[in-house]
Amino acid sequence: MPLVLLPGFMTDPDLWADMAPSLAPFGPILHGDLGRDDSIAAMARRVVEEAPDRFALIGFSMGGYVAREMARITPERFGALVLIATSARADTPAQARRKDAAVGHVRRHSFTGLSRSAIRGSVHPDRAGDDALIARICRMGDRLWGDVFLRQAGQTRASDRDRLGAIACPTLVVAAAQDGLRSLDEARELRDGIPGAALIVIDGSGHMLPMEAPEALAEAIVPWLRDQLSGASTIGS
Repeated sequence: MPLVLLPGFMTDPDLWADMAPSLAPFGPILHGDLGRDDSIAAMARRVVEEAPDRFALIGFSMGGYVAREMARITPERFGALVLIATSARADTPAQARRKDAAVGHVRRHSFTGLSRSAIRGSVHPDRAGDDALIARICRMGDRLWGDVFLRQAGQTRASDRDRLGAIACPTLVVAAAQDGLRSLDEARELRDGIPGAALIVIDGSGHMLPMEAPEALAEAIVPWLRDQLSGASTIGS
């Protein structure tokens, strides 16, 4: 069964590169484009339109918001849903102010790349000095650049906690124990709100789980996906 992968804020398919060998046996890997729209709903509609008739979906961070919207739009097309380092909460007032300030700065002065200090704050403290990792994350932002930044940072993220119960497909929530951007409480809210959802917490990683701990993330996701999709004849094809 095809896997559709959704990235987070200002990230691109390189986010998943270290996991590709582990995910490849499930079938074709497709990358949802979240760079052309300025709302979660519009992103979800675009990916749904471009996705295969039947697929499993993995959403990271912002991509988790999009994934849940997709699951509500076309539940019959989902084989399974994996939500990584994400939340069902709305932007806090402080988050909204920071985003507004960043958007205003870019509109006035142009985009000059992602903040390295912000990136260092998003990873595990032990990886904050990993210059290769930080540079790799920065390069994703450089490839997407200013227009995508304005669209993604300019959107308002609303809470969907009251709609989690409408998600009907098998769901796995994965959280990082040392995620400084998304708390374990937020992961538990997703698990508790989505009927039948499971939660796995990975120790030793910050927010950027697919890049910081790809092996541990694969160990969490692959057996679960195999169990959920074992009846699909397309696995391994």
